[in-house]
Amino acid sequence: MTNVIVVGSGHWGQNLVRNFEQLSHLSGVVEVDPTLRQRLQANYPKATIYETFDAALASDASAVVLATPAPTHFELALAALTAGKDVFVEKPMTLKATEARQLAEYADAHDRILMVGHLLLYQPAIAWMRNYLQSGEAGAVHHVATQRLNLGKVRSTENVWWSLAPHDVSIILDLLGSPALETVQAVGHARLQSAIADEVQVDLAFATGQTAHLHCSWQWPLKQRDTVVIAEHQMLVYDETEQVVTVHHKRIDDDLNAVDDGIQIIDIADAQPLKLECEHFLACVSSRQRPHSDGWNGVAVVNILERVETVLYG
Repeated sequence: MTNVIVVGSGHWGQNLVRNFEQLSHLSGVVEVDPTLRQRLQANYPKATIYETFDAALASDASAVVLATPAPTHFELALAALTAGKDVFVEKPMTLKATEARQLAEYADAHDRILMVGHLLLYQPAIAWMRNYLQSGEAGAVHHVATQRLNLGKVRSTENVWWSLAPHDVSIILDLLGSPALETVQAVGHARLQSAIADEVQVDLAFATGQTAHLHCSWQWPLKQRDTVVIAEHQMLVYDETEQVVTVHHKRIDDDLNAVDDGIQIIDIADAQPLKLECEHFLACVSSRQRPHSDGWNGVAVVNILERVETVLYG
């Protein structure tokens, strides 16, 4: 049986703790905050509550789940892999592509499972779109556009790009078939804090000729989270807020005329993506299969995040 230790039980970590406990695979939690440790001991009496990461690594747990601040991901993930543990690390995998690549290479060389928490890849709607596009029904996929906008939590330690875009970069790569990035154009605006962008718009071009556009903001009057796919014969729209996928039977024909054959609303199974993500990690640890969001998926996402950061800030 896979025994999992979750490192960090804060804002997001508490959700991972709860899910692994509900799946009967939680053996421990590492938490430095004494108040949170007391709460964990009360809520999860069967789990070992660790004060230090080193104490957790010395345990016989087979897997470590990292829900700590992004700057700590590389050091903690490498230490866990080196200690012989399989690792699930929340997004972003690291803050440097070179560090992400080092983790992926180490995991491959030492037969360790390394999975990145690109949660939306386990969202049933995204999984349906991926499978539908792979079927060829919509034709060749040309372009993916995403919006992640809201009057949301403004951070002072990272910009909106690093905070929100990992979700959408992972979706774009997934739906386009993980093509190689060729060029990046990006514009950012820092209206609330000096040098910390709170709105970013990015255009990506890939070696396959496919393109993508991303728009992220935490200073926006409306909550808009959607993904639009422009394909050869059809167009797909995923409204993440309403959890609706619409297939638009629309295209431009060879004579450059617009063709509109109506829409189709897709009935998507009601499931919790975080539970599905945790179950996938456990299955991969047990079977030794490569996760869908493996270390190399993490490398590809961090590479784009870093490339855009370079364009924004030089």
